[in-house]
Amino acid sequence: MNGKLYILLLLSSFCFAQKIETSIDKKQNKVGAQFTLTVKVKSNTKNNIIFPKNKNFGSFEVIESYPIDTVKEQSKFELIKKYGLVQFDSGKFVIPKIPILINNKPHFSDSIKVEVFNVKVDTLKQKMYDIKPIIEAEKPIGDWWKYLLGVLILVGLGFVGYKLYKKYQKTIEIEPVYSTPIEKATSLLQILEKKELLVKGEIKAYYSELTDIAREYIEEAIEIPAKESTTSELILSLRQAAQKRKLKLSRETVESLEKVLKQADLVKFAQSKPLDFEIEEDRKKIESTIINIHKSIPVIVDQTSVKWQKEQEEIRIKKERKKKITAIVGIISFLVLSIFIFIGITKGIDFIKNGFTGPSTKELVHTDWIKSEYGNPGIIIETPEVLTRNDVSKAIPNVAVGIVKSTQMFDYGSLTQGFYMAISSTEFKQKNNIDLGQALGGMIQTLQNQDCENVVVKQEDFKTKEGLQGLKGYGSLTKNGEKMIYQILLFSQEGGLQQIMVAFKEGDENGEKIANRMLQSVELKKAP
Repeated sequence: MNGKLYILLLLSSFCFAQKIETSIDKKQNKVGAQFTLTVKVKSNTKNNIIFPKNKNFGSFEVIESYPIDTVKEQSKFELIKKYGLVQFDSGKFVIPKIPILINNKPHFSDSIKVEVFNVKVDTLKQKMYDIKPIIEAEKPIGDWWKYLLGVLILVGLGFVGYKLYKKYQKTIEIEPVYSTPIEKATSLLQILEKKELLVKGEIKAYYSELTDIAREYIEEAIEIPAKESTTSELILSLRQAAQKRKLKLSRETVESLEKVLKQADLVKFAQSKPLDFEIEEDRKKIESTIINIHKSIPVIVDQTSVKWQKEQEEIRIKKERKKKITAIVGIISFLVLSIFIFIGITKGIDFIKNGFTGPSTKELVHTDWIKSEYGNPGIIIETPEVLTRNDVSKAIPNVAVGIVKSTQMFDYGSLTQGFYMAISSTEFKQKNNIDLGQALGGMIQTLQNQDCENVVVKQEDFKTKEGLQGLKGYGSLTKNGEKMIYQILLFSQEGGLQQIMVAFKEGDENGEKIANRMLQSVELKKAP
């Protein structure tokens, strides 16, 4: 909220009120009945005077705007403008000051207090009911559990996210691709030795893997069913294939393979437990057999097959990489969503809607409040945050310099952010009987001049805890399409003017709690 504009418009109501006369046909009326507001402006012929054409004056609806009457008095003219106003709520209200432009400068009429009564109802004809008994409300347990729940959820989600991240952070184990069966067999033999199965005493597992390597090589290289064949069947098939394909396999090579396979069969059924040197010889026999078979096979390199395998491997790697990226993005999105949920729980949805800026009423209502004194004459009040001083001394118009001794203003937040607190204290050079209703009208007009629309205002008397009398104005307004609720307190102590305002979004329960607590904590020094 612009503090300079605030003070300027407020003081203008004191400086130019004498040019405009304001009256009303009645101070009390029924709901829906018309009030006739009359505004008279005395001016010379050179002045250009424009009356407002608003559809509403505060909470009053303008149902009739009468033509301007002109009365000539010697060299001056008196312009008379009448408005027909109605109010559809009962209670005490203030018809706010309305701006009249005189040579494009705003001058303001006086505000007027009126009272609106409900239409009397014949209670003899209407059935009456007993007053319902007071139901004791359960004491709320507070909001601490929400914060605890939010922290636990975040910790849990963080742990899950960490585990998933670590899982997908590990280097993807790429299964090696071998271009030839001999390359595969040689590599598998080296891997077998690194497992150190013999050191662990797992002789049966060692022989099983050793012979599986040999069988797999023979099946891929010679293209015979070696894996599922018995030892005798394998040896027979190998001899037949060697004869058919004219492979130069020596009898010693085949017999050496047969001995190792039979030894493995005995170990498998626990009928034999070879010594260490025998195991070493068997491994060398398998290695020698594989090499001899490889040498006996004519070298035919299928480049098409190798290329296809590489292409398939590249596709597989891309899929794995895409899967990893998708998982990481999912984890990050999940954590971000969790953070949004936590902020929504702790600070409120409005804080997120405001782009993580501006006051969070949910956080303010639970913070440690501060009791401070603002201005001179002093206003003592409790607030969730310390209000910031605004220098408005240079904004006082020249015509008001002779009236105002000092003015101070403090605020926090803004109407555009959905929450606003403001305190101002003005000290006059001479003690005056200030019309608080007129001051309230000036504040309402200030709000309207700051693009606040549909300003509805009600007023009632207000007393502090010490019994000091003041005026309370309250109602609703629309700022940037957002409907807000405001509350204003006005006091005139020690010959000055003290003003307090709180505004929050409609439906903001935390904002309402803050406003009520602030206004109930107000303390002022009694005027002598």
